[in-house]
Amino acid sequence: MNYNETLNRIHSLNKFGSRPGLDRVKKLLTLMGNPQDSLRFVHVAGTNGKGSTCQMISSVLCASGYRTGLFISPFITDFCERIQIDGEPIPQDELSMVAEYVFSLSDKLYEEGVIITEFEFVMCVAFEYFKRQSCDIVVLEVGLGGELDCTNVIKPPLCAVITRIGLDHTDILGDTIAAIAHQKCGIIKSGTRVVSSQQTSQALEVIVKVCKERQTPLVVSDPDDLVLLKDSLEGLEFEYEGHTLRIGLVGEHQLENAATALRVLEVLRASSGFEGVCDESVRIGMEKACNPARFECLATDPHVIIDGAHNPDGVGAFCKGVRRYLGDRQGVLVLGMLRDKDSRTSIKLLEGLFETVYTVPINNPRALSAPELAQLVSAHFDRVFAADSVEEGFLRAYERAKQQESFLCVCGSLYMAGEIRPYILQNLS
Repeated sequence: MNYNETLNRIHSLNKFGSRPGLDRVKKLLTLMGNPQDSLRFVHVAGTNGKGSTCQMISSVLCASGYRTGLFISPFITDFCERIQIDGEPIPQDELSMVAEYVFSLSDKLYEEGVIITEFEFVMCVAFEYFKRQSCDIVVLEVGLGGELDCTNVIKPPLCAVITRIGLDHTDILGDTIAAIAHQKCGIIKSGTRVVSSQQTSQALEVIVKVCKERQTPLVVSDPDDLVLLKDSLEGLEFEYEGHTLRIGLVGEHQLENAATALRVLEVLRASSGFEGVCDESVRIGMEKACNPARFECLATDPHVIIDGAHNPDGVGAFCKGVRRYLGDRQGVLVLGMLRDKDSRTSIKLLEGLFETVYTVPINNPRALSAPELAQLVSAHFDRVFAADSVEEGFLRAYERAKQQESFLCVCGSLYMAGEIRPYILQNLS
């Protein structure tokens, strides 16, 4: 198979949807010889901050001289971004070769009535690739939840990480913080160590209880350990334990993710034999860490900000960034959202920050149509227009922002961010 044929076949698995449970993927991994059992992991769950935290941990491990795998979702620009080693996406020909091998085994299961979903398949490709490439460690981002997420097939990781827990995927994970925390804590296994971001009292209570039950040491990171020195659209500079560190990630909420990542790295260095993680590699790795489409500034005249915020907690952080960096004037917004998100709460949070909103369709079966989203937005904004495409909505919004001498933001979904980001870079560079 060539690369396009590989992607088409992988995406054809999407029709089976997301189905929690480990039995199916365990059968496929058994046929593969369980490549995950030869790997060491940092396993990262949570509602918000997973992506940035994974990127920082991975970048520092790489800078420390370790061959570091990274498995994330979704991708922003190219599918291969989901599977990386030392910051480099899997080459297209390697993806096709490994996928062909995994398909040869999943096809056998299909004949027996065992259907592998897209996410399960891609994860198995990642495990096989990381094994073939002899990775020293893999930073593994949970797809959905934790306990029943297919990434939870791994043996106890070197460190289980729980980033900030909020309300998301409530139809699957539960409609309370405590219920969702129980699901996220499914990645905590006896024999591992646990690092948690700062949490609400409801979430932390669950995490502490699970750690006690499974006799796992717990460290709760504290962003107050980081002294902020500089905060701008170029990133953050802060002092941590006498050292000055910089990250290119924008928004004060990234201090929380940085604090969590630094605690994870300390755990690895102290208890898992990763002595190569030193002050200099931490400095270099943190500075190199990048996470596209997280309050990312792509242009300055007018300012164009793209953010994949897609749930109330993420949108709340996005709104803080708008107020902090773009002043009191109202901007122009391009908004696209998925149907299974808490759109109403997120839209209400955006109220007052934008004078015009352009709603756009997203190329995803779970997406709200532009007219449907426009109807929801109209309850909070006077000027709302439904566009026929992401590109059309962006162009109209960009002209409006220039006319108003204002700024333009794009948010609501990482899938939409992935669609529009290459277009913006190509046309505004």
